[in-house]
Amino acid sequence: MTLNISEQEFQQLAQYIHSHYGIHLKDEKKTLLVGRLQQVLHKLGMTNFSEYYYYLVTDRTGNAAKSLINHISTNHTFYMREADHFFFMRDHCLPQISPQHSNRDVRIWCAGCSSGEEAYTLAMILEDFYGTQTPSWDKKLLATDISTQALEKAVTGIYSTDSIESLPALWRSKYLRKLADQQYEILPRIKDEILFRRFNLMAPSLPFKKKFHIIFCRNVMIYFDNHTKDRLIQQFYEATEPGGYLFLGHSESIDRNLFGFKYVQPSIYRKV
Repeated sequence: MTLNISEQEFQQLAQYIHSHYGIHLKDEKKTLLVGRLQQVLHKLGMTNFSEYYYYLVTDRTGNAAKSLINHISTNHTFYMREADHFFFMRDHCLPQISPQHSNRDVRIWCAGCSSGEEAYTLAMILEDFYGTQTPSWDKKLLATDISTQALEKAVTGIYSTDSIESLPALWRSKYLRKLADQQYEILPRIKDEILFRRFNLMAPSLPFKKKFHIIFCRNVMIYFDNHTKDRLIQQFYEATEPGGYLFLGHSESIDRNLFGFKYVQPSIYRKV
């Protein structure tokens, strides 16, 4: 049985989701919200969204909120998505960053990493670029997401044959091993390059002690309103090393008059 949601119930949930996760749900998203949550309500034995909202705001375990974000977040990604970004990082960012650091460290943040494809691609690029020098470099690749469901898949590092087809053949042979049932697993040395953590980008401040040389946050802010976007871009700016890079999705951009990032090319910015 399909549940109905009243305007008041939708606004209550939309306001909760916006204040906690930054996601801006417009009126046309009512059907989407109901479709993603009605099975949750059925499992909980609830018959309306007012009952669910009360459960959400009174739950002290955190399980209700985790379940909510797992169901409403869009974890759509794939290997080599917007591939020109990866080539730009390999051909321009790393060659520019590496000679400047006598302490031989490079720090990258993959924000909104979803099920791990982007983070693993970045780790493969690092492995290729530093090659035999890898042991002498302190490479830190942080990958964060709000969805525990997406992170579980990312940590597992197992993908179907179809989903890895877009990876270069050399990477498939060097960095993955074949399993049964048309599955492939990322090799341990690539997995070990990445620290996967749950993190909400709506946190009032970023908890990182050191700044990043490269930040990827692609196709995440399309779900945020302008105020939330501006606040997050400012936090990214403060978390980026001078000369470091910010990568956004191809459909995203920032107001260059408001922030200190210099436009490099569409969806790529550099802190000057």
